[in-house]
Amino acid sequence: MISALPRRRTLLAASTAVALALLVSGCGAGGADAHRIRVGVSGDSPEWDVLAEEAKKQGLTVEPVVFDDYSLPNKALSAGDIELNAFQHLVFLAQSNTENKTDIVPIAATTVVPLGLYSRKHKQLADLPDRAEVTLPNDPANQGRALRVLEQAKLIELRAEAGLFATPDDITADPKHLKLTPVNAQQTPRTLQDADAAVINDGVAELAGIKADTALFKDDPAAPQSVPYLNVIAARADRKDDADYRKVVELYASQAVQDEVRRTSNGTAHHIELPAADLEAEVARIQKQLGR
Repeated sequence: MISALPRRRTLLAASTAVALALLVSGCGAGGADAHRIRVGVSGDSPEWDVLAEEAKKQGLTVEPVVFDDYSLPNKALSAGDIELNAFQHLVFLAQSNTENKTDIVPIAATTVVPLGLYSRKHKQLADLPDRAEVTLPNDPANQGRALRVLEQAKLIELRAEAGLFATPDDITADPKHLKLTPVNAQQTPRTLQDADAAVINDGVAELAGIKADTALFKDDPAAPQSVPYLNVIAARADRKDDADYRKVVELYASQAVQDEVRRTSNGTAHHIELPAADLEAEVARIQKQLGR
């Protein structure tokens, strides 16, 4: 069994290999040590290092496992190679459950983080030229939100009924004649070398050394319409009531962990607490939009 990476600041080039090894290792839930919880995370998540230290005081071993591909943490969770994950918002979870026929449920809310439009070529939103190339995530959950960011920035307009999974086909007005190029979410920072701008997830931007305060525009994580993009701690449905998982949830809300969340997000992360039942209801509502 390959051990979890103890610090987030490990080169992510290696993390895909770690993740794939976890998936094929055969170390399912039954092989895990008592009171040992492996948590799948994406990118640099030092608050989980703080949580792991706090967990030791309660006799609980929490091991963050780094993934650099959004498609892997839910697969690892379903396979029993990790016990929890904490990398996704509710829309992404609903989409993943629908596509993969899995039953992963949110057991606690963590934070909502802003989604921003960044550029290395232009200093202000108004500087974007006609026919500017804008890259955005290509997965349906994040692409829909990215298009909403462009709409809120008044760069495009979308059909009112487009919903959470809007696509470029839902654009009804495009005064700047933008060239929209969907790419893998983790690759969006690299496109800034050539594109005029890119919509980049907060965690991905942080890993690339892009500061949140340099965004040309970003959405408001505290706004009601941001609730579907609330990030969560997730578990397999058949183990959602595990007593040790409840300890992890309590620790995440602790002062020490929340101080680290605020520090590493430069105050951009908006912590929200909602009952697990409400979170599950929101996932069900989103899955209805997907026709499940």
